[in-house]
This record gives sequence, structure tokens and C-alpha cells, in this order.
Amino acid sequence: MKGLFGMGKKEQKEPKPADGKWLVQYDKKGCIGAATCEAVYPERWNVQGSGKAELKGSKSSDGITLFELQIGQDEFDKMKAAAEGCPKNVIHIINKETGEKII
Repeated sequence: MKGLFGMGKKEQKEPKPADGKWLVQYDKKGCIGAATCEAVYPERWNVQGSGKAELKGSKSSDGITLFELQIGQDEFDKMKAAAEGCPKNVIHIINKETGEKII
């Protein structure tokens, strides 16, 4: 089906860094503890007693609320699903090669 001006919608493909590395950034301060991330990817996410999610294996970039984790292509799909399911949009995935924010 053709779109506006006779151009069809192009299928978006996820860019893949040459080394397969992605950077996950998580802002714990904005988390409301909905636990969608944990439901989708419990190997990396856990909702703590404080009502905030924990990104397992991550390191805090500010010592308080901003956490980062480098992942490979093998984890990309599950992490992307967790990020897309977050109602507060506090999980972001960045292509380390290009700097492009995927989510």
C-alpha cells in the first residue's frame, strides 16, 4: 500500500553495531515499579522492596539514579522489549557505534 506522495512506508531495521555492543541506560529516579521490565526480562531486571527496578549487572554513572549496562546482540531483543514496555520510558538503548538512541 502506498503512503502519502506515493511512497510506501519503509520497514525499519534495527541498526547493528559491528561489535554487537549496545549501551542500556536506566533512570531509576523515574521508575514507578510497574515491573514490566522484570516480567519481560527477569534475568536482567528485578523490582526491589523499594518499589524501584534494579538493572542487574549495571553500574551507576552518578552513584545514585543513573545506571548503565553494556550488552551484546544476544540480549538486544529482550532488553528492547523491556524498554518498550516501560510505562515511564526510563530505559534507553543506544547504539555504541553510532550514538543513535534506539529506545
